[in-house]
Amino acid sequence: MSELDIQNKQKAKDRRNNIIVIGLSVVLVAVTVLFFIQRKEHNIILNEIRAEKDSIQYQLTEIAAGYDSLSTENDTINEQLFVAQAKVKDLLIEVEQTKKVSYNKISGYQKQVTTLRGIMKNFIVQIDSLNEINKVLRAENLEVKEQYKQVESKNVQLNQEKENLKQNLQRASMLEVRELIAEPLNNRSKVTKFAKRTEKIRIYFVLGKNVTTKRGAKNIYARIMRPDQLLMSKSADNLFQFEDLKIQYSAMREVNYEGQELAVAIYWDNTTEPRLMVGIYTVDLFADGNNIGTTTFEIK
Repeated sequence: MSELDIQNKQKAKDRRNNIIVIGLSVVLVAVTVLFFIQRKEHNIILNEIRAEKDSIQYQLTEIAAGYDSLSTENDTINEQLFVAQAKVKDLLIEVEQTKKVSYNKISGYQKQVTTLRGIMKNFIVQIDSLNEINKVLRAENLEVKEQYKQVESKNVQLNQEKENLKQNLQRASMLEVRELIAEPLNNRSKVTKFAKRTEKIRIYFVLGKNVTTKRGAKNIYARIMRPDQLLMSKSADNLFQFEDLKIQYSAMREVNYEGQELAVAIYWDNTTEPRLMVGIYTVDLFADGNNIGTTTFEIK
């Protein structure tokens, strides 16, 4: 082979190598560009989620301020305002303390904000309605008002007597709890005080004897409040009726109560949940629409 042929062959080989290098460089540039594009899109999504979270916090702060501005002389509405205001503050704390958020979680928070805003609007309508009624009553002449006061005084007295009788009957029929204790248990069902060993929480109590209460099946609801004042619950659908609202519960047990003393245990299973936080927990028991007991326990 001549020297010219060797040189031509070498040049051809160099051209192929250059083409390969150029091709690899183009691929590398394309991959790099794609990486930065995806990273930019990811950052945009994160920023949108953070903005939605900030918006929800702002809305909840506005709703809380709106509740602070509401006032009425109606004790029933004041009690309902207090409960609704507590739900707003609980949700605000939950949103503020949530570090990892997603579109699904943001959507859930937004639905709750919409519900809470609707509840506040209903309160505004009720309070405005009461204020209008009061204006009409004040505009009446003294004679009509005096007659109304006399009739109202009699009605109040009768209603008070009726309400007192009703309350006495309710108090007499209300379930009573004794020996109420909540304890964290380890995987051997032994009492422990350490968060990393806790797999269950046992709530033990004795329903006292009561011959006036209605007998039969009864649901006993337990609400476990963490040290940061957030409710422990498996599902947002775990609700029960308390006064005029449906509130969440942590665990529930159905018992058959026949008017005699009855020992009951309710369990919270933490095996599929994150490790419990350190601090003091509060447990409230409810039955027949009443708060029948409260206790606390500490986990270290």
